[in-house]
Amino acid sequence: MANELSGRKVAVLATDGVEQVELTQPVEALRQAGAEVHVVSPKEGEIQGFNHHDRGDRIAVDVALKEADPGSYDALLLPGGVINPDQLRLLPEAIGFVRAFAESGKPIAAICHGPWMLIEADAVKERRMTSWPSLQKDLRNAGAEWVDAPVVTDRGLVTSREPDDIPDFCRKMIEEFAEGRHQRAAE
Repeated sequence: MANELSGRKVAVLATDGVEQVELTQPVEALRQAGAEVHVVSPKEGEIQGFNHHDRGDRIAVDVALKEADPGSYDALLLPGGVINPDQLRLLPEAIGFVRAFAESGKPIAAICHGPWMLIEADAVKERRMTSWPSLQKDLRNAGAEWVDAPVVTDRGLVTSREPDDIPDFCRKMIEEFAEGRHQRAAE
């Protein structure tokens, strides 16, 4: 169904070093489902995508993070790549942006290293999740239940491990984003 997300607005938080395919393919799936999608970044203009270790394409930024209002979005996508979330998790404004979605119960989808942002935003405790394998100890230490699966959903939170999981990730992301807000995690 092409209009599952019609009328929905999705933020994609990313910066230089984003794993290109983890941004571009989910964004395309969201747009095909009818969503309005904005790439939000602390950088203005463009960010540098990567294909694993190699530079990829430049990706246009739609909204500067300093101007982005989490309240104007219905859902959040956190793509991975090692460099991207590692840079973002050092920025209080990026952490606050992610925290606003988590606290409001708005759906969030994170793939690969993207869950690092959820750890920084204190949004993983008592959540069932997956990620790139090297994050499993970080997630467990932050109170999550880590499982090795292509895609895991938990009350509006969708997580996947790697680019090979993108088809399953996109399907569940669209499903959860269509459902909208979920109850907050247990406190």
